[in-house]
Amino acid sequence: MENEKSGKAMAHEYTATVVWTRGEGEAFSDNKYKRGHRWSFDGGIEVQASPSPLVVPLPYSREDAVDPEEAFVASISSCHMLTFLHIAAKRRLVIDRYEDKALGVMTKNENGKFYVSKVTLNPEIAFSGDQIPTPEQIADMHHLAHKECFIANSVVTEIVVAGIP
Repeated sequence: MENEKSGKAMAHEYTATVVWTRGEGEAFSDNKYKRGHRWSFDGGIEVQASPSPLVVPLPYSREDAVDPEEAFVASISSCHMLTFLHIAAKRRLVIDRYEDKALGVMTKNENGKFYVSKVTLNPEIAFSGDQIPTPEQIADMHHLAHKECFIANSVVTEIVVAGIP
């Protein structure tokens, strides 16, 4: 983003507080400690977080918490959606509902380390009003949303929209 008066790039800062506390009487060095923790954001929002039970078995993880990989996929999906909605509104299109069942896949990179290598977005969008975009116009809006999405511009993960070449 640029400052309109100076033309200089503006920096935006975002904060999150992540807190984990060892349970009373809980060992640590035996690697049998609970990994549940809390994410806190501005405005007082708190989210329970944990590694995925697929990665760290129960009871050391929590099933009722968000794991970092899920949050990563949701972040990509959310950013794409918000950018898509902005583009649609600028084009005077009306969207009644946007639902995305995004899927992230974790594989190993060239160094043998796991990473979220691909996120596939599966948006279902309900348009209404006088102007209903063509499939080609929708594909164009998805391409532009991907190009303008802050999160997509921040990661090496391949991001695709199902059904959009």
